[in-house]
Amino acid sequence: MKNDLERDLGLYATVTISMGAMIGSGIFVLPALGLKKAGPAVILAYILAGLVVLPAALSKAEMATAMPESGGTYLYIDRAMGPLAGTIAGIGAWFSLVFKSSFALVGLGAYLLLLIPISDGLIKIVALGLAALIVVLNIVGTEQSGKAQSIIVTAVVFALAAYVLNSGFIIEPTRFQGFTAKGADGIVTAAAFVFVSYAGVTKIASVAEEIENPDRNLPLGILISMGVMMLLYTLVVAVVVGLNDPNVLTTSGPNGGPSLTPMADGADQLLGGFGVVAIALIAILALTSMANAGVLASSRFPLAMSRDSLAPTQLATVSKRFSTPRNSILLTGGLLLALIAFVPVVELAKLASAFQILVFSFVNVALIVFRTSEVDSYQPSFKSPGYPYVQFAGFFGGLALLTQMGMFPILGAAGIIVGGIGWYLIYGRSRTDREGALGVILEKQQDGEVASSD
Repeated sequence: MKNDLERDLGLYATVTISMGAMIGSGIFVLPALGLKKAGPAVILAYILAGLVVLPAALSKAEMATAMPESGGTYLYIDRAMGPLAGTIAGIGAWFSLVFKSSFALVGLGAYLLLLIPISDGLIKIVALGLAALIVVLNIVGTEQSGKAQSIIVTAVVFALAAYVLNSGFIIEPTRFQGFTAKGADGIVTAAAFVFVSYAGVTKIASVAEEIENPDRNLPLGILISMGVMMLLYTLVVAVVVGLNDPNVLTTSGPNGGPSLTPMADGADQLLGGFGVVAIALIAILALTSMANAGVLASSRFPLAMSRDSLAPTQLATVSKRFSTPRNSILLTGGLLLALIAFVPVVELAKLASAFQILVFSFVNVALIVFRTSEVDSYQPSFKSPGYPYVQFAGFFGGLALLTQMGMFPILGAAGIIVGGIGWYLIYGRSRTDREGALGVILEKQQDGEVASSD
């Protein structure tokens, strides 16, 4: 049975898969939470989060053209810093992205309640059904999944554009008074919590092996989707702030907390009751799309780790019939279903955000290691502009946001690191003797020291 994947994703599918991993909770759930922390300046928090993500996006765009293979974050950190760091990154990125997909499917329950009054138990059953459907769609074929993603994302983007344009006529300017009243600390804290909104931008690198003409389509796909989403987030969040009473956004959610349906809260002012229904339907589509993109990307982490002998060999199997990593998708789908069924996913989403920030920071370090090592095998067709200053800014910016997450998410990220180290020591270390580009740098330094001592 062959273990190679087919390259059948064009530029448009690449862009929409990347955007699909971002259009979800960042627009439909998180704005009210950000407003509570930053006030109207939550708009700036989304821009700040995007700017912190941008260096990692540029770094991944470069590394993806040098290594157009499945694995994304895992692959780059592994090849740069060795299999121990790669194991931690692969397991952590896999868990955090599945957490995010689970959060998206469970989060759509709040919008589902706007359409039909159903019990919490039934909402969970609907989420499980959608998760199972997404798993089947990913097994049947990446091309089919990519086509479905393109259709959904295109429809959602047009709907959001219409939402923004129509809202421009009824926005209340007074909603923006006291724009920065909660200060810079509030903006930075909000940026840390909405950071996960952009985390999907680089997930397309995880399916690089299935993209046509990766030298062109990978960097273009990442940068186009990032630019579109930064603009879309800024406009949509500005509309949410301008349409709604801040008290409604910050206190109408569960247990008097922030609203979980901020996009729908002001929709009735646009189109009456039909507006709420329309936004709820769009939200359900978008959150399902986000979960689909998450499964598509996250299932490639076990595949790549298996190829490197850091995970069981069965996970490297590619279906002869569908040319997809069936076992890796089934493992990812199993975790997705378990999280939805048994775990308070909202809390785990915070842990996912913390680890995502950490991983994005070290993606920038990986690029610096590759450039410094000058290994012959690293030949990217696209090079990140502003190197190394952009990468240093991304690294330290990410660490600064991480400090605003609170102790529990930080401890959770530390727990994932410890788990990754444990898996490597128990399973991976005896099966691999590779070293990353960092080892090349250290060897050169040692050789230089020996030469100088002679």
